[in-house]
Amino acid sequence: MGRDILLSIRGLRIDGRSGDAWHPIVKGVDLTLHRGEVLGLIGESGAGKSTLGLAAMGFARDGCRISGGTINFDGIDLRTAPEAIRRGLRGKRIAYVAQSAAASFNPAHRLIDQYCEAPVVHGVMSREKAEGDAVDLYRRMRLPNPEDIGFRYPHQVSGGQLQRAMTAMAMACRPDLIIFDEPTTALDVTTQIEVLAAIRDIVRQSGTAAIYITHDLAVVAQMADRIKVLLRGDEVEEADTRSMLAAPRQAYTRSLWAVRSFARAEQPPGTGTPVVSVRNVTAGYGAVDVLKNVSFDIHARRTVAVVGESGSGKSTAARVIAGLLPPRKGQVLMGGKTLPPGFRARSRDELRQCQMIYQMADTALNPKLRLRELIGRPAEMYLGLKGRALETRIRDLLALIELEPDTYIDRLPSELSGGQKQRIGIARALAAEPQLIICDEVTSALDQIVQEDILKLLDRLQGELNLAYMFITHDLATVKSIADEVVVMQQGTVVEHGPKGALFARPKQDYTRLLLSSVPEMDPDWLNRLLAARGEHA
Repeated sequence: MGRDILLSIRGLRIDGRSGDAWHPIVKGVDLTLHRGEVLGLIGESGAGKSTLGLAAMGFARDGCRISGGTINFDGIDLRTAPEAIRRGLRGKRIAYVAQSAAASFNPAHRLIDQYCEAPVVHGVMSREKAEGDAVDLYRRMRLPNPEDIGFRYPHQVSGGQLQRAMTAMAMACRPDLIIFDEPTTALDVTTQIEVLAAIRDIVRQSGTAAIYITHDLAVVAQMADRIKVLLRGDEVEEADTRSMLAAPRQAYTRSLWAVRSFARAEQPPGTGTPVVSVRNVTAGYGAVDVLKNVSFDIHARRTVAVVGESGSGKSTAARVIAGLLPPRKGQVLMGGKTLPPGFRARSRDELRQCQMIYQMADTALNPKLRLRELIGRPAEMYLGLKGRALETRIRDLLALIELEPDTYIDRLPSELSGGQKQRIGIARALAAEPQLIICDEVTSALDQIVQEDILKLLDRLQGELNLAYMFITHDLATVKSIADEVVVMQQGTVVEHGPKGALFARPKQDYTRLLLSSVPEMDPDWLNRLLAARGEHA
């Protein structure tokens, strides 16, 4: 490489605890990272990617232990170094960008305060200089109103904006190494382009090395110099990015390249009374209108995908339908009947008819409740089931989502994989026997193999149970797989709405064409070409 080695991991073994027994998670993996180099780590859920990334900081999650091997960071053995040494490195010379920004920020403190903490505590710069530096990085991360956005609390910005703020925070001390753990998973395609370009520029300009963990192969193609593939804690293969993309040697790697083949059968147009109708809705927070005269219908057995950039109003529309945000103008109808604007005024049956599946199953499921309680509560609340009838319903729902009841019914969420947790989120929504399910980015946190499984499951359940889906997503590959209709939103308005096939083949609006052009391709030169075509720095 012609560059100094910054990180050298040899024979790394990490165990996880299940009950009183330990089992291997990472099985003797080697890793070498040079200064200024970006290494992509890919593999399906449970491959050990995040566990290996955290080990690069000398850290293991609760319930895990580093049981063998060496972790040498710039001459420091992170396995044997005192905890004070490791703490001194974390945040200053080694930084971490987590997948879920919402779960990573302290909700009680403003963004600017959380940005300034590391550089001030580590003595890198004064509070005043850190605030100025935050504004500069917010601007480079393409955050709106960079001079002011830092003075908001985490709940006052969109998910995509929060993810960019966390990336900026990790870069505050200009570390030697950054571990990016799915940093663009929560971002829409246009924002993802901006963030990828900003991350790549900052990494290059500062000479920072990075481990880039992702399940999105098209994204890692733009970011990584080399790619390492993991499967169930073992290394499958490693090569420079162009060689890996052109000719992967192992069958497993080739299978990753080939996923996302699922496309649901095209459904006939909706007829009769829609399950839900959004009619001329204007809604917002405080004095700001986030939705502006929005209208669309969703029929039974139909999936309407709502797409658009972060902050376009997708999730706000879902909140209005669910009664969590009363509209200022307009109305929501369910089965032709006008719903009360707020959920507190809705009857139990009106609440039952609309259920949600959330993006982050980790934060949506109560970690203290067993699966029988998580699934059983809505069945008990909405349907009045008790005793043996409730037990039978819980077991039927587990079987419906393809989890063996005897094996899973008494497990905690922590004992499940990411895909299994999302299946429980689906079962919990189904427990109320709704007519409409709002799927809010339900596959974005999952690897591509698990994504396909979840999409196939949702498609099967829709046909069997006559469900209507509102599918909020920024992943246009998901839209191609599962949607019947597409609603394109920009700055709170519907700019285009139509059948999926026609909209993808012949988009009418410039904004829709921009979205479609921003979907990453499995080509290391794609981002450079796109930025050059748009007249931006490549």
